Amino acid sequence: MINAFISGFGLSLSLILAIGAQNAFVLKQGLKNERVFLVCAICALSDAILIFSGVAGMGYLIERFPAFASLARWGGFAFLLAYGARSLWSALRDSHAMKPADAPRASVQKTLALTLAFTWLNPHVYLDTLVLVGAVAGKYAPLHWIFGAGAAGASFAFFFSLGYGAKALAPAFARPLTWKIFEGLVGVVMIILAFAILPK
Repeated sequence: MINAFISGFGLSLSLILAIGAQNAFVLKQGLKNERVFLVCAICALSDAILIFSGVAGMGYLIERFPAFASLARWGGFAFLLAYGARSLWSALRDSHAMKPADAPRASVQKTLALTLAFTWLNPHVYLDTLVLVGAVAGKYAPLHWIFGAGAAGASFAFFFSLGYGAKALAPAFARPLTWKIFEGLVGVVMIILAFAILPK
């Protein structure tokens, strides 16, 4: 039982650790200290839903209906491209002459929409959770639900650690130049990822 949980935790963590748009967004929210709990909770709960759906055998839907993954891919491309361009524009135009904590807070609705978009418009999340985690979990039957619990646990541990751990970097981001550089890097990463998810 413990082995199944640890295996699920390790597999999920290895998939989440890769630098991605969602992680960059969570880090940014943590640095701004803006609705961190909401963002982390949505990311982790979304992963848990997808992971347990994969454990339940829903991965075959992705394989049977490729149009679903294609829709997520093009939707994710448009979203990441727009968000990346917005970050680059902010890096070039905004003064950032304020501490992150003093920045205007986005509404709950906007934060919710952005977080859901970063999660559900990422085609790789479906392959990682529904297909890959689901397939590996099947090897641990009848403990596949324990495996899934470990995988979901990794998501909760990672996102909350990233979101709240970002506060340790906040003093460095009190300098406007640091924020400009960070915004520029986020913009570049988002645009690169946007083109990376397109079909080869």
